Amino acid sequence: MSNASEFIDAPDRTAWREIYSERLWIPMWWWLAGAGVAALVGYELHLAFRGVPTWILIVAMQPISILFGLWLSRSRLSVTADAAPNPTPASDDRTAPSPDEPARGGGELHVSGRAHLPREVIARTVSVPPSARRAAMGRQLDPAAFVHQRPWIAPLALIVLDDPDDPTPYWLVSTRHPDLLLDAIGAPRTSVSDAAATESGAGTGENGVSTSETGAGGGTDNEAAPDDE
Repeated sequence: MSNASEFIDAPDRTAWREIYSERLWIPMWWWLAGAGVAALVGYELHLAFRGVPTWILIVAMQPISILFGLWLSRSRLSVTADAAPNPTPASDDRTAPSPDEPARGGGELHVSGRAHLPREVIARTVSVPPSARRAAMGRQLDPAAFVHQRPWIAPLALIVLDDPDDPTPYWLVSTRHPDLLLDAIGAPRTSVSDAAATESGAGTGENGVSTSETGAGGGTDNEAAPDDE
């Protein structure tokens, strides 16, 4: 394997089962705001086409708002493991492994449509709380890391790699349930404070993990919240 952070879908998933799945939905108030904007656009169109009733134009604009919200919510995280004899399908929102069924062995972490990461190359993981988000995504961001963040989700999961053939030091992904995601991955866990102490003074150290070293070598998917979204 020349690069653990492969930016393609896994070639064969028939021998795997999902043990964790999470859709990165936009907040509820974004849906309501979108409906309001769609209604306003419908009213504005009525001023230009007075022969068409206002309510028809308002209703006609709503599907556009819904489709845009679904597009923003298209990202999905999942963790797979070796298939069990009778696998239980994962839900489309989020699922977690059973306490008596630790998530170890084969399988991968998937970011839908972007990349997948074999679990055997994951050295350790860190749950980054919202209070450390600005540092992790700002001055401490390693430009060689893989970043998949959504501005409407505050917590982050930092996943450090141990693969000499992969230049990506770690993944940094948005998740509403970092503990469940990292438990499903099953790699050793490190706290933010321990990670920062370990990497203190090692600005260019190996596969750094401090929330001080986070970024995007496999690429950055920093989907900001533009004014028109």
